[in-house]
Amino acid sequence: MSNTITKTDFNFTGQTHVYKGKVRDVYSLENDLLVMVASDRLSAFDVVMPKGIPYKGQILNQIATQMMRDTEDLVPNWLIATPDPNVSIGHKCVPFKVEMVIRGYLSGHAAREYKAGKRTLCGVSMPDGMKENDKFPEPIITPATKAEMGDHDEDISREDILSRGIVSEEDYQVLEKYTRQLFQRGTEIAAKRGLILVDTKYEFGKTADGTIVLIDEIHTPDSSRYFYADGYQQRQDAGEPQKQLSKEFVRQWLISHGFQGKEGQVLPEMSDDYIETVSKRYQELYEQITGLAFAIPIAIGTETQNIHSRIQNNVENWLKANH
Repeated sequence: MSNTITKTDFNFTGQTHVYKGKVRDVYSLENDLLVMVASDRLSAFDVVMPKGIPYKGQILNQIATQMMRDTEDLVPNWLIATPDPNVSIGHKCVPFKVEMVIRGYLSGHAAREYKAGKRTLCGVSMPDGMKENDKFPEPIITPATKAEMGDHDEDISREDILSRGIVSEEDYQVLEKYTRQLFQRGTEIAAKRGLILVDTKYEFGKTADGTIVLIDEIHTPDSSRYFYADGYQQRQDAGEPQKQLSKEFVRQWLISHGFQGKEGQVLPEMSDDYIETVSKRYQELYEQITGLAFAIPIAIGTETQNIHSRIQNNVENWLKANH
């Protein structure tokens, strides 16, 4: 899989700092600019897999870019430009230390907690008598604290966020409002594509002038779960699993191989054939979510070095033309 980008080591003009995340690497530049490079790394259960997934970074970046454009009339965001398929450039922000998770359906983590007998998640009640993948009466917000140094994200209630001073009450009200507005718009966009937006997470930050903006990614298969709308109710009535578009298929593969990111568990080996199927699934996700045909960038070649050169050149050309 030589056509993947799993490590970056760029030195852009005016660069002041680098932050390496689980999937994205963020380069701080002068003039309060950020260059965010979406790598092909795959993270599940807060663990980064040893091998990258071809084109995954491009797919996530391009979905997020389109969704930022489709929601900027509702909520301001950090994005300025996407000079390369794997790159977004935007305003530097101070991120809030919480992820705003919103769930329209009892799926994933919420379903696992529910199955374990819990009826409260992040201080929010979940009704009795629900089946996995049932729709909640109203979407619920179940925040998580941001992972530090590779630790797992942790569920946290609104009350704890406020009492611990993680976010001020005034700002948190804005985060909740924006989260609901974005989820509603995402639900409408998904419906036009024959999809159901099941759950997602949003991250926010503050710009130098104090504006709260949407940052990072939005409505991608890494941050969101989608079901196919066609046949959803029939599958629920028959007690069958939902056909879904998300990273959940990777999580389920890992679970079936005895791995959930817990201490002492051994990460299973992903064969090249399996990685190829994951790449194809991500391409399918892209086309389904955006309604566009997936296009492999021209003249990448097969070597990682060529992708690095392309990114370096595209970012430098943008910086030259705009600063």
